Amino acid sequence: MAQSLRTATHRTPRPGPAEPPSVSRRTPTRRRPFRRWFSQTGWRHLVGIAVVIFAAFPLVYVFSASLNPGGTLITANTLFGNLSLRSYVDLFNLPRQPFAAWYVNTLFIGFSASAGSVMLGALAAYAFSRMRFTGRRFGLITILLVQMFPQLLAMVAIFLLMLSIGEIFPAIGLNSQIGLIMVYLGGALGVNTYLMYGFFNTIPVSIDEAARIDGAGHARIFFTIILPLVSPILAVVALLSLVATLSEFVIASVLLRDPEKQTLAVGLYQFISQETSQNWSIFAAGAVLAAIIPVALFLGLQRYIVSGLVAGSVK
Repeated sequence: MAQSLRTATHRTPRPGPAEPPSVSRRTPTRRRPFRRWFSQTGWRHLVGIAVVIFAAFPLVYVFSASLNPGGTLITANTLFGNLSLRSYVDLFNLPRQPFAAWYVNTLFIGFSASAGSVMLGALAAYAFSRMRFTGRRFGLITILLVQMFPQLLAMVAIFLLMLSIGEIFPAIGLNSQIGLIMVYLGGALGVNTYLMYGFFNTIPVSIDEAARIDGAGHARIFFTIILPLVSPILAVVALLSLVATLSEFVIASVLLRDPEKQTLAVGLYQFISQETSQNWSIFAAGAVLAAIIPVALFLGLQRYIVSGLVAGSVK
């Protein structure tokens, strides 16, 4: 018995699990072969570079032509071969071609038509989304069908209509900026309404019901609750309407006859419309200045544009 206790007392402890040996150096990673890298990701880089060059080259060419005072596009084939700001200076000093007035007119017409399109489209979309009335479904289908026909097809009818209105109300008739804004509002109302309608449907109706229980009416619900929730789609519609208005040429050239009331698209066309007095350098300078506002708005509203285009499909 004593011998067994002595043996247990002097028993050596069993060794624990062996620790892994420390790695002195890392195993070098093998690089993918070039052919495998190109087939997986390399070709995407080439496509991206080609698309960037394809999209940026016209912009660079126009900017280079605006800095070349030669007056023709042939002399502007060499990019940035002759740098001068004379075209930008002459743009504001030419007689009978008020570029500053065209710029102000374009901003006034563009922002007014954009704000009106957003407000009218939001009101119509809210009515179609939240209210139930006779002819609701027929109205939505009619709006969609009408938008399939371009506004240019009704150019003769619009001209005759504005001419008749001008005989009674000259302030909103032919050769009137207010009348042109009203034509733009009518042309963009359908597509904006249908675009906002899908976004309004993503807002839960329970929010309206809770506000109605607290005593809020349709106007208060719309202006204080719904509009802040649909701000992304409002920014998208405002930007698209503004860009479409700034670049519109046909309707503005028909309805606005006075040079002091014309827009940039109509006014700049005068620099290249006459065969004997084409000045592409000044035209390019005006195009560069006209592109500042849309580019700044795109950069400033980029996050609203992305969220407004995709939020309606994922909420």
